[in-house]
Amino acid sequence: MQTKIKTILAILLIFITATSCDDYLDLRPEDGIVREEFWKTKEDIQAAVIGIYSSLLKRPPAAQIPTGGTDYNISEYLFMFGEIRGDMIAPGGNITADQRDITTSNILSSNDLTSWAAFYRVINYCNTVIELAPAVINNDPTLTQQQLNNFLSEALAIRAYMYFTLARTFKDVPIKLTATLSDKDNFQIAKSSQNDVFAQVIKDLTLAEEYAVTDYGNVASNKGRITVYTINAMQADVYLWMDKYTEALTAANKVIDSGKFELIEGNSSWFNRVFALGNTTESIFEFQYTTQNLNPFYDMFFQRPEFIAAPHVLEDVFGVDFSNANNRDVRGERCALIPGTNEIYKFIGRNTEERKALQESDTHWFVYRYADVLLLKAEALAELGKGDEALPIIDEIRTKRKAISLTAQNVNTSNKSEVIDYILAERAREFAFEGKRWFDVLRNARRNNYERLDLLISMALISAPADQQQSIIAKLEDPNSHYFPINEYDLYTNKALVQNPFYK
Repeated sequence: MQTKIKTILAILLIFITATSCDDYLDLRPEDGIVREEFWKTKEDIQAAVIGIYSSLLKRPPAAQIPTGGTDYNISEYLFMFGEIRGDMIAPGGNITADQRDITTSNILSSNDLTSWAAFYRVINYCNTVIELAPAVINNDPTLTQQQLNNFLSEALAIRAYMYFTLARTFKDVPIKLTATLSDKDNFQIAKSSQNDVFAQVIKDLTLAEEYAVTDYGNVASNKGRITVYTINAMQADVYLWMDKYTEALTAANKVIDSGKFELIEGNSSWFNRVFALGNTTESIFEFQYTTQNLNPFYDMFFQRPEFIAAPHVLEDVFGVDFSNANNRDVRGERCALIPGTNEIYKFIGRNTEERKALQESDTHWFVYRYADVLLLKAEALAELGKGDEALPIIDEIRTKRKAISLTAQNVNTSNKSEVIDYILAERAREFAFEGKRWFDVLRNARRNNYERLDLLISMALISAPADQQQSIIAKLEDPNSHYFPINEYDLYTNKALVQNPFYK
């Protein structure tokens, strides 16, 4: 038993610290010990899968960070990729130069935030499980095909989510579906088109759904590990990016029709339950931070704030009833932010009255919540010309959240643009600072050859400094500017890559 525990700890260490002489994509070859001594039992596979989840939570060790680079973890990247170009945040006192440059669309390939290494590191861990786990069934008679498939489902779905994020952020990116097991592997890989990346994501999710777990038997695992409902939520999201609205609707309905999720009444304990504690009936998939593995946001938003809520958010997004202070959207004051200081509160509050202490900063990162699936369904319905079916979904969420009448919109349900605008406004309220805003607006702006470019322009006019608005708007008129450049380090190490045209 002691030997097995040591072996599991060893594989986790290898997953976090393995290094290679070739750093392209940070696809680290496995240590030789792994293949010779590790992939023997189902417990070995389980440890490797745990390593994948661990890699989502932790910052990489210094040895894996390019010289001069920054050690962000996946949830920090997800926040910044999804919010930093949006209209709901403003610079905090400790914002870095690279972060500030992105808020003003002054993005260069030397910017640390354009590094995709953390994502490809996780992808390689997934690839390693997908490639090596199947052979274990020949060595361990206690491993069933169903158990193997369940493990593979988790790796496939997380790999899909990493590629989905990369394609939304960089557009065209390299696809590598095999594990990097040797320095002899080919590291010179050209980009695949965004459409091809999305197609691969759907392919992975389709197989992952076939193999997926419905119930692990405990709440923490059901919310912190990949289930079939996580996969369905992701499918709905991806299909909307692919303009496949019927498929998106079908995927969303699989989650809704399961009966396993529901919105919680927005009373005085709602914030504590949904955010401070997490893993409620509103949760589909959350990165599970604990008091032994604290989230990174206490520092980012409070101790040394790099970002704060934009000054307009409380009044313009959530609304303020100046005649009745008790009439307020539960998602705004003392949930998304603290009025006056504009501190982003969602990830550090214990309840609506007090913050957690630093050593208690265990609020999760919320990848998919039930309200997300409901609003993805509403978007699919709107695009299918069924605005009259989308509106009740918005109304249901607004009622649960005690949204105030000032933010209600009188929508003509036969006018698709009006319905979409209302959905986007509701998504801004529901998912404030959860890494969704930029992607939500971009997804809708780009449809039909950027028929709704005005959505991006309007967002820029809200958030851009007055003296830079015209410059930023001019950049946004080029669709290639909506995606990050390839980092100069990756261009140097992989000669098969070609820079995003906007940044040449």
